[in-house]
Amino acid sequence: MAATDEKNYITPEGFAALKEEFHQLYKIERPEVVRTVAWAASNGDRSENGDYIYGKRRLRQIDSRCRHLMRRMDLAEIVDSSQQQHLEKIFFGAWVTLYNLDDESEHTYRIVGKDELAPSKGYISWVSPLGKAMLGRTIGDTVRLTTPKGEEEFEVVDVSYKEPAPIA
Repeated sequence: MAATDEKNYITPEGFAALKEEFHQLYKIERPEVVRTVAWAASNGDRSENGDYIYGKRRLRQIDSRCRHLMRRMDLAEIVDSSQQQHLEKIFFGAWVTLYNLDDESEHTYRIVGKDELAPSKGYISWVSPLGKAMLGRTIGDTVRLTTPKGEEEFEVVDVSYKEPAPIA
């Protein structure tokens, strides 16, 4: 199996987002761009027709993205973390709070699939160095990670399979 054919582990929410993006592109945006291109083509000379040139380029972008999304959905292995049996261990879909032993700060991360990355929300990939280092750990374990700053140590202070409540 080639690296591009590896399983695409994804949360149910992540899969729904891929489907929604595909639907938006294929069922809503693409037909509108096709109408614009057809109208622009009917105006005659296509070589200097901005609507036609831009529309054709946008169609290629939409079709390329749709093919990518279909491939990712075909490879998807949906992992529903609400079905997790060992709630004390860190697995795919877990919300993990780490305490940085060096700078005494706390950070919460969610381990998700490659298509769900959102660093601003704390969503990190299960194949990232930090994601890999956390897998299988439990509360109280130390996680060591080599970063650009050097070796850092984190203590696992919380593991949950439900989204933490926002801090008011």
